[in-house]
Amino acid sequence: MPGLAPGVHADMCVIAAWTAGTSPAMTTEEHSDGWAPPKATGLIVFADGTVVEGFGFGATGSAVGEICFNTAMTGYEEILTDPSYAGQIITFTFPHIGNVGVNDEDIETVNLAASAGARGVILRAEITDPSNFRATRRLDAWLKSRGIIGVCGLDTRALTALIREKGMPNAVIAHAPDGAFDRAALAAEAKAWPGIAGMDLVPDVTAAQRYDWDETSWRLGKGYGRREGEAKYKVVAVDYGIKRNILRLLADNDCAVTVVPATASAEDILAMKPDGVFLSNGPGDPAETGHYAVPVIKELLDKRMPIFGICLGHQMLGLAVGAKTTKMSQGHHGANHPVKDFTTDKVEIVSMNHGFALDRDTLPKNAKETHVSLFDGSNCGIALTDRPAFSVQHHPEASPGPRDSHYLFRRFVEMMGKRKGGSEVKPEA
Repeated sequence: MPGLAPGVHADMCVIAAWTAGTSPAMTTEEHSDGWAPPKATGLIVFADGTVVEGFGFGATGSAVGEICFNTAMTGYEEILTDPSYAGQIITFTFPHIGNVGVNDEDIETVNLAASAGARGVILRAEITDPSNFRATRRLDAWLKSRGIIGVCGLDTRALTALIREKGMPNAVIAHAPDGAFDRAALAAEAKAWPGIAGMDLVPDVTAAQRYDWDETSWRLGKGYGRREGEAKYKVVAVDYGIKRNILRLLADNDCAVTVVPATASAEDILAMKPDGVFLSNGPGDPAETGHYAVPVIKELLDKRMPIFGICLGHQMLGLAVGAKTTKMSQGHHGANHPVKDFTTDKVEIVSMNHGFALDRDTLPKNAKETHVSLFDGSNCGIALTDRPAFSVQHHPEASPGPRDSHYLFRRFVEMMGKRKGGSEVKPEA
Protein backbone atom coordinates (compact mmCIF):
# COMPACT_ATOMS: atom_id res chain seq x y z
CA MET A 1 0.00 0.00 0.00
CA PRO A 2 1.52 3.36 -0.95
CA GLY A 3 2.14 5.81 1.86
CA LEU A 4 3.86 9.07 2.63
CA ALA A 5 7.18 10.21 1.31
CA PRO A 6 10.23 10.07 3.60
CA GLY A 7 10.56 13.12 5.80
CA VAL A 8 6.85 13.79 5.82
CA HIS A 9 5.61 16.53 8.13
CA ALA A 10 4.07 15.20 11.36
CA ASP A 11 0.75 16.94 10.73
CA MET A 12 0.36 14.97 7.49
CA CYS A 13 1.23 11.52 8.80
CA VAL A 14 -2.42 10.60 9.30
CA ILE A 15 -3.26 11.20 5.63
CA ALA A 16 -2.09 7.77 4.52
CA ALA A 17 -2.95 6.60 1.03
CA TRP A 18 -5.65 3.93 1.02
CA THR A 19 -7.14 1.59 -1.52
CA ALA A 20 -9.50 -1.37 -1.49
CA GLY A 21 -8.21 -2.87 -4.74
CA THR A 22 -7.01 -2.03 -8.18
CA SER A 23 -8.50 0.25 -10.77
CA PRO A 24 -7.71 1.36 -14.32
CA ALA A 25 -5.89 4.35 -12.82
CA MET A 26 -3.43 2.14 -10.93
CA THR A 27 -0.19 0.62 -12.18
CA THR A 28 1.69 -2.25 -10.59
CA GLU A 29 5.29 -3.13 -9.82
CA GLU A 30 6.11 -6.83 -9.97
CA HIS A 31 7.88 -8.24 -6.90
CA SER A 32 10.21 -11.26 -7.06
CA ASP A 33 7.60 -13.34 -5.24
CA GLY A 34 4.95 -12.54 -7.84
CA TRP A 35 3.02 -10.09 -5.64
CA ALA A 36 2.25 -6.85 -7.44
CA PRO A 37 1.08 -4.02 -5.15
CA PRO A 38 -0.51 -1.01 -6.83
CA LYS A 39 1.80 1.85 -7.68
CA ALA A 40 0.85 5.45 -6.98
CA THR A 41 -0.26 7.31 -10.10
CA GLY A 42 -1.45 10.42 -8.27
CA LEU A 43 0.23 12.80 -5.82
CA ILE A 44 -0.69 15.67 -3.56
CA VAL A 45 2.45 17.74 -2.93
CA PHE A 46 2.06 20.36 -0.21
CA ALA A 47 3.91 23.65 0.04
CA ASP A 48 5.80 22.40 3.11
CA GLY A 49 7.25 19.52 1.07
CA THR A 50 4.89 16.81 2.26
CA VAL A 51 3.93 14.27 -0.41
CA VAL A 52 0.81 12.11 -0.16
CA GLU A 53 0.34 9.31 -2.66
CA GLY A 54 -2.86 8.08 -4.25
CA PHE A 55 -4.26 7.01 -7.60
CA GLY A 56 -4.83 9.42 -10.43
CA PHE A 57 -7.88 9.80 -12.65
CA GLY A 58 -9.27 12.45 -14.96
CA ALA A 59 -6.75 14.68 -16.72
CA THR A 60 -3.03 14.01 -16.58
CA GLY A 61 -0.35 16.50 -15.63
CA SER A 62 -0.25 18.79 -12.63
CA ALA A 63 -2.03 21.87 -11.25
CA VAL A 64 -1.34 24.13 -8.29
CA GLY A 65 -4.00 25.60 -6.04
CA GLU A 66 -5.47 25.97 -2.58
CA ILE A 67 -7.03 22.83 -1.09
CA CYS A 68 -10.45 23.25 0.48
CA PHE A 69 -12.98 20.69 1.65
CA ASN A 70 -16.61 20.51 0.57
CA THR A 71 -19.23 18.76 2.72
CA ALA A 72 -21.88 18.30 0.02
CA MET A 73 -23.10 14.76 -0.60
CA THR A 74 -24.60 15.59 -4.01
CA GLY A 75 -24.16 18.19 -6.72
CA TYR A 76 -20.52 17.44 -7.43
CA GLU A 77 -20.85 18.38 -11.10
CA GLU A 78 -22.28 21.78 -10.21
CA ILE A 79 -19.51 22.26 -7.65
CA LEU A 80 -16.72 21.30 -10.05
CA THR A 81 -17.99 23.76 -12.69
CA ASP A 82 -18.68 26.66 -10.33
CA PRO A 83 -16.32 29.47 -11.45
CA SER A 84 -16.01 30.53 -7.79
CA TYR A 85 -13.69 27.52 -7.31
CA ALA A 86 -11.08 28.86 -9.72
CA GLY A 87 -7.67 28.47 -8.12
CA GLN A 88 -8.81 25.72 -5.76
CA ILE A 89 -8.49 21.96 -5.37
CA ILE A 90 -11.58 20.39 -3.83
CA THR A 91 -11.54 17.47 -1.44
CA PHE A 92 -14.98 15.99 -0.86
CA THR A 93 -15.72 14.80 2.66
CA PHE A 94 -18.41 12.41 1.37
CA PRO A 95 -16.53 9.23 0.38
CA HIS A 96 -18.51 8.22 -2.73
CA ILE A 97 -18.42 10.83 -5.47
CA GLY A 98 -19.33 10.13 -9.08
CA ASN A 99 -21.92 7.41 -8.56
CA VAL A 100 -24.66 9.22 -10.50
CA GLY A 101 -22.33 10.14 -13.36
CA VAL A 102 -22.45 13.45 -15.20
CA ASN A 103 -24.51 15.11 -17.91
CA ASP A 104 -24.43 18.30 -19.93
CA GLU A 105 -27.42 19.84 -18.13
CA ASP A 106 -25.90 20.30 -14.67
CA ILE A 107 -22.86 22.36 -15.66
CA GLU A 108 -22.80 25.76 -13.96
CA THR A 109 -20.14 27.44 -16.08
CA VAL A 110 -21.92 29.52 -18.72
CA ASN A 111 -19.23 28.97 -21.36
CA LEU A 112 -19.31 25.19 -21.92
CA ALA A 113 -15.96 25.32 -23.69
CA ALA A 114 -14.24 27.06 -20.79
CA SER A 115 -12.30 25.27 -18.07
CA ALA A 116 -13.40 27.71 -15.38
CA GLY A 117 -13.86 25.98 -12.05
CA ALA A 118 -11.81 23.73 -9.81
CA ARG A 119 -8.21 22.90 -10.67
CA GLY A 120 -8.37 19.46 -9.10
CA VAL A 121 -10.44 17.06 -7.04
CA ILE A 122 -9.50 14.68 -4.22
CA LEU A 123 -11.69 11.66 -3.39
CA ARG A 124 -11.68 8.89 -0.83
CA ALA A 125 -13.08 6.08 -2.97
CA GLU A 126 -12.55 5.08 -6.58
CA ILE A 127 -15.18 6.35 -9.01
CA THR A 128 -17.80 3.73 -9.85
CA ASP A 129 -19.93 3.27 -12.94
CA PRO A 130 -22.84 5.76 -12.95
CA SER A 131 -26.31 4.70 -11.87
CA ASN A 132 -28.76 7.41 -12.90
CA PHE A 133 -31.13 7.83 -15.83
CA ARG A 134 -29.74 11.30 -16.59
CA ALA A 135 -26.10 10.20 -16.74
CA THR A 136 -24.33 10.40 -20.09
CA ARG A 137 -20.83 9.32 -18.98
CA ARG A 138 -18.54 8.54 -16.07
CA LEU A 139 -17.18 11.32 -13.90
CA ASP A 140 -13.53 10.42 -14.60
CA ALA A 141 -14.00 10.65 -18.39
CA TRP A 142 -15.78 13.98 -17.96
CA LEU A 143 -12.97 15.32 -15.75
CA LYS A 144 -10.42 14.31 -18.38
CA SER A 145 -12.36 16.15 -21.09
CA ARG A 146 -12.45 19.31 -18.94
CA GLY A 147 -8.79 19.20 -17.93
CA ILE A 148 -9.45 18.58 -14.22
CA ILE A 149 -6.95 16.37 -12.40
CA GLY A 150 -8.19 13.90 -9.80
CA VAL A 151 -6.57 11.77 -7.11
CA CYS A 152 -8.41 9.11 -5.10
CA GLY A 153 -7.43 6.63 -2.41
CA LEU A 154 -6.66 9.24 0.26
CA ASP A 155 -8.00 9.50 3.79
CA THR A 156 -10.06 12.60 3.10
CA ARG A 157 -11.30 12.68 6.69
CA ALA A 158 -7.76 13.24 7.89
CA LEU A 159 -7.16 15.89 5.22
CA THR A 160 -10.37 17.63 6.26
CA ALA A 161 -9.29 17.56 9.91
CA LEU A 162 -5.95 19.06 8.90
CA ILE A 163 -7.65 21.93 7.04
CA ARG A 164 -9.96 22.51 9.99
CA GLU A 165 -6.99 22.75 12.35
CA LYS A 166 -4.36 24.43 10.17
CA GLY A 167 -6.27 26.22 7.42
CA MET A 168 -6.43 25.69 3.66
CA PRO A 169 -2.97 24.67 2.36
CA ASN A 170 -1.39 25.40 -0.99
CA ALA A 171 -0.49 22.27 -2.93
CA VAL A 172 0.09 20.68 -6.31
CA ILE A 173 -2.14 17.85 -7.50
CA ALA A 174 -0.54 15.56 -10.09
CA HIS A 175 -1.54 12.53 -12.18
CA ALA A 176 0.87 10.38 -14.21
CA PRO A 177 -0.45 7.02 -15.47
CA ASP A 178 3.07 5.55 -15.41
CA GLY A 179 3.69 6.74 -11.85
CA ALA A 180 6.75 8.78 -12.86
CA PHE A 181 6.88 12.19 -11.12
CA ASP A 182 9.49 14.89 -10.71
CA ARG A 183 8.73 15.32 -7.02
CA ALA A 184 11.31 18.02 -6.45
CA ALA A 185 9.83 20.18 -9.22
CA LEU A 186 6.30 19.66 -7.94
CA ALA A 187 7.37 20.60 -4.41
CA ALA A 188 9.09 23.73 -5.71
CA GLU A 189 5.95 24.73 -7.63
CA ALA A 190 3.77 24.26 -4.55
CA LYS A 191 6.14 26.29 -2.41
CA ALA A 192 6.42 29.11 -4.94
CA TRP A 193 2.69 29.57 -5.51
CA PRO A 194 1.68 32.76 -3.64
CA GLY A 195 -1.84 31.67 -2.70
CA ILE A 196 -5.26 33.18 -3.37
CA ALA A 197 -4.90 36.07 -0.92
CA GLY A 198 -3.98 39.09 -3.04
CA MET A 199 -5.00 37.35 -6.26
CA ASP A 200 -7.67 38.62 -8.68
CA LEU A 201 -9.03 35.53 -10.45
CA VAL A 202 -12.12 37.15 -11.96
CA PRO A 203 -10.41 37.89 -15.33
CA ASP A 204 -10.02 34.11 -15.78
CA VAL A 205 -13.77 33.44 -15.52
CA THR A 206 -15.71 36.55 -16.57
CA ALA A 207 -17.48 36.88 -19.90
CA ALA A 208 -15.48 38.29 -22.80
CA GLN A 209 -18.48 40.26 -24.07
CA ARG A 210 -22.07 41.03 -23.17
CA TYR A 211 -24.88 38.59 -23.96
CA ASP A 212 -28.58 38.12 -23.26
CA TRP A 213 -30.09 35.25 -21.25
CA ASP A 214 -33.63 33.81 -21.34
CA GLU A 215 -33.25 30.16 -20.23
CA THR A 216 -35.49 29.17 -17.29
CA SER A 217 -35.31 26.42 -14.68
CA TRP A 218 -35.23 22.69 -15.37
CA ARG A 219 -38.43 20.65 -15.16
CA LEU A 220 -38.68 16.86 -15.04
CA GLY A 221 -39.61 15.53 -18.46
CA LYS A 222 -39.21 18.94 -20.07
CA GLY A 223 -35.68 20.06 -19.34
CA TYR A 224 -34.90 23.77 -19.43
CA GLY A 225 -37.43 26.26 -20.76
CA ARG A 226 -37.35 29.73 -22.25
CA ARG A 227 -38.86 32.91 -20.93
CA GLU A 228 -41.70 33.90 -23.25
CA GLY A 229 -43.10 37.30 -24.11
CA GLU A 230 -41.93 40.69 -22.96
CA ALA A 231 -40.30 40.63 -19.54
CA LYS A 232 -41.54 42.90 -16.79
CA TYR A 233 -38.05 43.79 -15.58
CA LYS A 234 -34.69 44.38 -17.20
CA VAL A 235 -31.65 43.28 -15.21
CA VAL A 236 -27.98 43.78 -15.96
CA ALA A 237 -25.89 41.04 -14.36
CA VAL A 238 -22.22 41.86 -13.74
CA ASP A 239 -20.28 38.64 -14.35
CA TYR A 240 -17.52 38.03 -11.82
CA GLY A 241 -17.89 34.29 -12.51
CA ILE A 242 -21.65 33.85 -12.72
CA LYS A 243 -23.48 30.54 -12.40
CA ARG A 244 -26.13 29.41 -14.87
CA ASN A 245 -28.81 28.77 -12.27
CA ILE A 246 -28.63 32.34 -11.00
CA LEU A 247 -29.51 33.52 -14.49
CA ARG A 248 -32.31 30.95 -14.76
CA LEU A 249 -33.93 32.11 -11.52
CA LEU A 250 -33.79 35.71 -12.67
CA ALA A 251 -35.51 34.62 -15.90
CA ASP A 252 -38.07 32.65 -13.84
CA ASN A 253 -38.93 35.89 -12.09
CA ASP A 254 -39.90 37.70 -15.30
CA CYS A 255 -36.52 39.34 -15.85
CA ALA A 256 -34.85 39.97 -19.20
CA VAL A 257 -31.19 39.54 -18.31
CA THR A 258 -28.16 41.02 -20.02
CA VAL A 259 -24.81 39.76 -18.74
CA VAL A 260 -21.82 42.11 -18.92
CA PRO A 261 -18.10 41.53 -18.22
CA ALA A 262 -16.73 42.33 -14.78
CA THR A 263 -14.97 45.40 -16.16
CA ALA A 264 -18.14 47.00 -17.57
CA SER A 265 -18.39 50.67 -16.62
CA ALA A 266 -21.28 52.24 -14.74
CA GLU A 267 -21.90 54.38 -17.83
CA ASP A 268 -22.29 51.28 -20.00
CA ILE A 269 -24.58 49.60 -17.47
CA LEU A 270 -26.80 52.65 -16.99
CA ALA A 271 -27.02 53.15 -20.76
CA MET A 272 -28.98 49.89 -20.94
CA LYS A 273 -31.64 51.47 -18.70
CA PRO A 274 -31.97 48.49 -16.34
CA ASP A 275 -34.53 48.21 -13.57
CA GLY A 276 -31.88 46.58 -11.40
CA VAL A 277 -28.29 45.35 -11.34
CA PHE A 278 -27.15 41.95 -10.15
CA LEU A 279 -23.61 41.39 -8.79
CA SER A 280 -22.53 37.78 -9.29
CA ASN A 281 -20.46 35.23 -7.47
CA GLY A 282 -16.80 34.73 -8.39
CA PRO A 283 -13.34 33.60 -7.24
CA GLY A 284 -10.26 35.18 -5.72
CA ASP A 285 -9.51 37.93 -3.24
CA PRO A 286 -12.40 40.43 -3.21
CA ALA A 287 -10.10 43.30 -2.25
CA GLU A 288 -8.21 42.85 -5.52
CA THR A 289 -11.36 42.62 -7.66
CA GLY A 290 -12.64 45.66 -5.80
CA HIS A 291 -9.99 47.91 -7.38
CA TYR A 292 -12.09 48.11 -10.55
CA ALA A 293 -15.49 46.83 -9.36
CA VAL A 294 -16.05 49.10 -6.35
CA PRO A 295 -15.99 52.46 -8.21
CA VAL A 296 -18.65 51.12 -10.60
CA ILE A 297 -20.87 49.92 -7.75
CA LYS A 298 -20.50 53.22 -5.92
CA GLU A 299 -21.73 55.06 -8.99
CA LEU A 300 -24.71 52.73 -9.31
CA LEU A 301 -25.54 53.28 -5.64
CA ASP A 302 -25.39 57.03 -6.16
CA LYS A 303 -28.02 56.61 -8.89
CA ARG A 304 -30.15 54.63 -6.40
CA MET A 305 -30.15 51.64 -8.70
CA PRO A 306 -31.65 48.49 -7.09
CA ILE A 307 -28.77 46.07 -6.49
CA PHE A 308 -28.70 42.40 -5.47
CA GLY A 309 -25.38 40.62 -4.84
CA ILE A 310 -24.42 36.99 -4.20
CA CYS A 311 -21.12 35.63 -2.83
CA LEU A 312 -18.33 37.78 -4.34
CA GLY A 313 -21.07 40.22 -5.31
CA HIS A 314 -21.98 40.44 -1.62
CA GLN A 315 -18.39 41.26 -0.75
CA MET A 316 -18.20 43.82 -3.57
CA LEU A 317 -21.27 45.62 -2.20
CA GLY A 318 -19.73 45.60 1.27
CA LEU A 319 -16.46 47.02 0.00
CA ALA A 320 -18.37 49.68 -1.95
CA VAL A 321 -19.91 51.05 1.26
CA GLY A 322 -16.62 51.03 3.16
CA ALA A 323 -16.45 47.60 4.82
CA LYS A 324 -13.43 45.30 4.65
CA THR A 325 -12.97 41.62 3.87
CA THR A 326 -10.86 39.02 5.64
CA LYS A 327 -9.38 35.66 4.57
CA MET A 328 -11.04 32.75 6.37
CA SER A 329 -9.05 29.85 7.77
CA GLN A 330 -11.10 27.04 6.22
CA GLY A 331 -13.86 28.92 4.45
CA HIS A 332 -17.42 27.70 3.93
CA HIS A 333 -17.90 25.05 1.25
CA GLY A 334 -20.92 22.76 1.27
CA ALA A 335 -24.65 22.30 0.84
CA ASN A 336 -25.71 21.95 4.46
CA HIS A 337 -24.91 25.29 6.09
CA PRO A 338 -27.46 26.84 8.47
CA VAL A 339 -27.94 30.58 8.04
CA LYS A 340 -30.36 32.78 9.96
CA ASP A 341 -32.23 35.58 8.19
CA PHE A 342 -32.96 38.28 10.77
CA THR A 343 -35.53 39.88 8.46
CA THR A 344 -37.76 36.77 8.60
CA ASP A 345 -36.43 35.23 11.84
CA LYS A 346 -36.08 31.93 9.98
CA VAL A 347 -33.17 29.52 9.57
CA GLU A 348 -32.32 28.39 6.05
CA ILE A 349 -30.16 25.46 4.93
CA VAL A 350 -27.98 26.91 2.20
CA SER A 351 -25.09 26.23 -0.14
CA MET A 352 -21.84 28.02 0.60
CA ASN A 353 -18.64 28.53 -1.33
CA HIS A 354 -16.32 31.25 -0.11
CA GLY A 355 -12.90 31.66 1.46
CA PHE A 356 -13.26 35.36 2.31
CA ALA A 357 -15.89 37.12 4.42
CA LEU A 358 -17.06 40.62 5.20
CA ASP A 359 -15.77 41.83 8.55
CA ARG A 360 -18.94 42.88 10.41
CA ASP A 361 -16.94 45.17 12.68
CA THR A 362 -16.15 47.33 9.65
CA LEU A 363 -19.72 47.62 8.35
CA PRO A 364 -20.91 51.25 8.21
CA LYS A 365 -24.08 52.38 9.96
CA ASN A 366 -26.08 52.31 6.75
CA ALA A 367 -25.31 48.58 6.21
CA LYS A 368 -27.56 46.43 8.35
CA GLU A 369 -26.57 42.82 8.93
CA THR A 370 -29.42 40.61 7.68
CA HIS A 371 -27.95 37.09 7.67
CA VAL A 372 -25.46 35.24 9.85
CA SER A 373 -23.85 31.80 9.73
CA LEU A 374 -24.97 29.56 12.58
CA PHE A 375 -21.77 27.54 12.21
CA ASP A 376 -19.30 30.27 13.15
CA GLY A 377 -21.31 33.51 13.43
CA SER A 378 -19.71 35.12 10.39
CA ASN A 379 -21.59 37.65 8.30
CA CYS A 380 -23.76 36.23 5.51
CA GLY A 381 -25.88 39.17 4.38
CA ILE A 382 -26.35 42.93 4.45
CA ALA A 383 -28.99 45.45 3.40
CA LEU A 384 -28.43 49.17 2.98
CA THR A 385 -30.81 51.39 4.92
CA ASP A 386 -30.44 54.40 2.61
CA ARG A 387 -30.25 52.68 -0.78
CA PRO A 388 -32.27 49.89 -2.48
CA ALA A 389 -29.44 47.35 -2.25
CA PHE A 390 -28.85 44.05 -0.46
CA SER A 391 -26.62 40.99 -0.76
CA VAL A 392 -25.97 37.55 0.72
CA GLN A 393 -22.83 35.48 1.11
CA HIS A 394 -24.49 32.13 0.40
CA HIS A 395 -25.91 30.79 -2.88
CA PRO A 396 -29.71 31.11 -2.92
CA GLU A 397 -29.91 29.77 -6.47
CA ALA A 398 -28.78 26.34 -5.26
CA SER A 399 -31.30 23.91 -3.80
CA PRO A 400 -30.00 22.25 -0.64
CA GLY A 401 -32.96 23.25 1.52
CA PRO A 402 -34.20 22.56 -1.14
CA ARG A 403 -35.42 26.05 -2.00
CA ASP A 404 -35.17 27.89 1.28
CA SER A 405 -33.50 30.96 -0.20
CA HIS A 406 -35.32 31.44 -3.51
CA TYR A 407 -37.34 34.22 -1.87
CA LEU A 408 -34.33 36.49 -2.25
CA PHE A 409 -34.92 36.68 -5.99
CA ARG A 410 -38.52 37.70 -5.34
CA ARG A 411 -37.25 40.30 -2.89
CA PHE A 412 -35.08 41.76 -5.64
CA VAL A 413 -38.04 41.81 -8.04
CA GLU A 414 -40.20 43.57 -5.45
CA MET A 415 -37.49 46.17 -5.01
CA MET A 416 -37.39 46.81 -8.75
CA GLY A 417 -41.19 46.94 -8.86
CA LYS A 418 -41.31 49.63 -6.20
CA ARG A 419 -38.77 51.71 -8.10
CA LYS A 420 -40.70 51.37 -11.35
CA GLY A 421 -43.79 52.46 -9.46
CA GLY A 422 -42.06 55.62 -8.34
CA SER A 423 -41.02 54.61 -4.83
CA GLU A 424 -38.37 52.55 -3.10
CA VAL A 425 -38.60 49.66 -0.69
CA LYS A 426 -36.00 48.71 1.86
CA PRO A 427 -34.86 45.11 1.33
CA GLU A 428 -35.57 44.18 4.97
CA ALA A 429 -39.22 45.18 4.66
